[in-house]
Amino acid sequence: MTPTLRPGDRLLVDYRRTPVAGDLVLARFPDGALVVKRAVRAQPTASGRSGWYLLSDNPDEGVDSRHRGPLPADTVLAVVRRRVWPWRKRSV
Repeated sequence: MTPTLRPGDRLLVDYRRTPVAGDLVLARFPDGALVVKRAVRAQPTASGRSGWYLLSDNPDEGVDSRHRGPLPADTVLAVVRRRVWPWRKRSV
């Protein structure tokens, strides 16, 4: 499976939109890394806080909720609206 995004892609994100299952989202991992992942489902964290289970579109690479568990909802920062550069026929 080809990844949805590639290094160097520029994204338009919406910080006000609430994610829904299936959205690509911008999130901050506990180590401070900013990542783009697919929101699979709303799921409470181990501490009971509301959260999101996030997965990579390319499961053979990268770290996601399979490794770290669901992320708190307040660490999901924005919803990806579209790729703005480079322009490709296939959109996000």
